[in-house]
Amino acid sequence: MRTLNVLCALSALSLVACDDGAVDPADSGVADTGVMTEDAEVPPADSGPDAGPGELVVPDTYTFESRFNAGESSIAHTGQTARHLLISDLKDYIGGLTDEVDGGFSPAADGDVTARLEYFFSLDGADRAADPFRLSTDPAPLQTSYGDISSANLIDKLAGNDTSTDHRDWSTEFVGWSDPAIAANGGGIDTPTDLVRAFFETLEQNAIDRAAGVDRLSPALQPLPVHVTASGLDLQQLTEKFLLGALTFSQGADDYTDDDVDGKGLLVDNTMPASDGSPYTALEHVWDEAWGYFGAAEAYGSWTAESLSSGPRYMDVSGDGAIDLGTEYNWGASVNAAKRDDGAAVATDFMGQAFLAFRTGRAMIAHHGELDADERAALTEQRDLAIQAWEQAIAATVVHYINDTLQVMGDLGTPAYDHDRFLDHAKAWSEMKGFALMFQFNPRSPLTREQFTQLHTLMGDAPVLPAAGPLAADEYRENLRTARALLGAAYGFDAANLGDDDGNGGW
Repeated sequence: MRTLNVLCALSALSLVACDDGAVDPADSGVADTGVMTEDAEVPPADSGPDAGPGELVVPDTYTFESRFNAGESSIAHTGQTARHLLISDLKDYIGGLTDEVDGGFSPAADGDVTARLEYFFSLDGADRAADPFRLSTDPAPLQTSYGDISSANLIDKLAGNDTSTDHRDWSTEFVGWSDPAIAANGGGIDTPTDLVRAFFETLEQNAIDRAAGVDRLSPALQPLPVHVTASGLDLQQLTEKFLLGALTFSQGADDYTDDDVDGKGLLVDNTMPASDGSPYTALEHVWDEAWGYFGAAEAYGSWTAESLSSGPRYMDVSGDGAIDLGTEYNWGASVNAAKRDDGAAVATDFMGQAFLAFRTGRAMIAHHGELDADERAALTEQRDLAIQAWEQAIAATVVHYINDTLQVMGDLGTPAYDHDRFLDHAKAWSEMKGFALMFQFNPRSPLTREQFTQLHTLMGDAPVLPAAGPLAADEYRENLRTARALLGAAYGFDAANLGDDDGNGGW
């Protein structure tokens, strides 16, 4: 446990040590990039008439007992867990479409494939409640069907469809994809929902072509899997990463932790049960929902960056012989943060900063009743630290896939650029693009709107392939290096983590 005396002075803008007085930011565990380490002191919250005991306790795990119902957990984020599961299962289904078609599935008409994709995306959760999910663990999950977790779907929470707290009008202000070719078979590029459905419609046409014996070929003249286009788009990666941005990051950074709409986000009540019988206040619940979208297990600190990057995403912490997908499984951004920490040439601690900030903010909320101005400022500081680490890990991942793309492009025009290398190229580029689309969904992103637009102008909407010729390839490589430098400056990354001109040596 991390215990702090509430008599310490509170600063909403700097860290304060309880036993040793004020801490200089240079010695506080906060690096130049803003990454707060586990050694940093946690800013205490003042006590008040609604506060709990005289000390603020930040637990080592993300576990908090109800202030209303003794012995009951006050944490609930079942909808968030369900959406992570749906995104995971959708990705798995897309990756298996080629084998499904080759195994006898013969789509021939509009809707034959998209209906199966919409099952994960837009189907009312009640209609799949009894269905088993695709994800497996060892030991097996505690839950066995979608309905065991929640009736949530994906489309309802996608940016632009849950608008009460959106910081932009996503029907007119969504940017990042300018080439309408992706929507040749349906969908569009004007809204997040349109783009998802453009991916779906393209997948369907690819599946129909394969079932009909129409070969789509790679530059090596070998048939392509259903999820990869001849232009080098890996639709499995693009779909998954876009949903992790336009849904989970958007909800976590904007809807649940924003503070610009009265009665929403961090401006909700913290004195009464959120509804009759609820074990949590409204403020406790919105914070937990943001945590749920980050996707970490309650005992996130039990993993190192290396163990989570290379080993199982889950752990039977309770010892009950099953994996609780809501508390013992790491999803999405929480795993991504581990991968970047593990791969950094100069150490980062995205995992530690996010975990500490989410726990500290939640402890502050549990400790207080109605928050005063200083307490709210302290809470928003923890919000900023949590979302900062989340987004920095995203930016580091874009750098990682820029480097992967540069490395693959080094093989253009050589025998090494065979069919498998083309698939590597499509995957690396699509991961880069998918992650890069995420930044716009954080209202406090350090990447300005102008920089975001520049980033996507440099990246374009498809990789540069051998047919474009060496001059086009050289120009695109330079564009990627410029994009990488832009991110390095915006997020304060150490130059050693960015890599060299060929994409080696960094993330």
